[in-house]
Amino acid sequence: MELNEKELYNNFKKLISSLKENDETKPKILLHACCAPCSSACLERICDAFNISIFYSNDNIQPEEEYNKRLETIKEFMAKAHNDIDVLYDKYNAKDYDDAILGHEHDGERSYRCYLCYKLRLRKTAIYAKAHGYDYFSTTLSISPYKVSKWINQIGFELEKEIGIKYLYSDFKKENGYNRSIELSNEYGLYRQDYCGCVYSKEEREEKKCQKK
Repeated sequence: MELNEKELYNNFKKLISSLKENDETKPKILLHACCAPCSSACLERICDAFNISIFYSNDNIQPEEEYNKRLETIKEFMAKAHNDIDVLYDKYNAKDYDDAILGHEHDGERSYRCYLCYKLRLRKTAIYAKAHGYDYFSTTLSISPYKVSKWINQIGFELEKEIGIKYLYSDFKKENGYNRSIELSNEYGLYRQDYCGCVYSKEEREEKKCQKK
């Protein structure tokens, strides 16, 4: 599935602008969130356009203590900055992630392993959004320069057709989005992790650190 990224991003901005100017009821969106820092700048861009619920579904994060720490940080951030936004989450199931990436564990960052991980989390978000009456679903993942936004959006549009719920195109890293997330993290004192979440990315980051010494 080929995407015209420039056209899609322009359409995204037009949609956000039109929804902000609309005095009628805002559409409901279920926004998948990987962590509080990434959520911060994404919410800043769309919070006036949508009635948002955060969906924390991240079976890739290991160990479970790290999963819980990121979840608690999101809850704390919402209480401080967006207390009108609900934080929803599903039951942690590391086996779902292990099954999803089976055979690709050591492919490396920005590889097919990551594609399968995006797909797992976006699918769970789309299914939940459809079942609970949301108008849209999307994700904060595209704010990270370590993520492949093209893959994220391809998966999103495929799930839109398959499951029957609108996908909000996103490339939140554009227009200084990632740097803005760092600024907001510092402003709110958010816990900011140094690996995406899976044990393989953590090992890869640690290996690179050792090589630089």
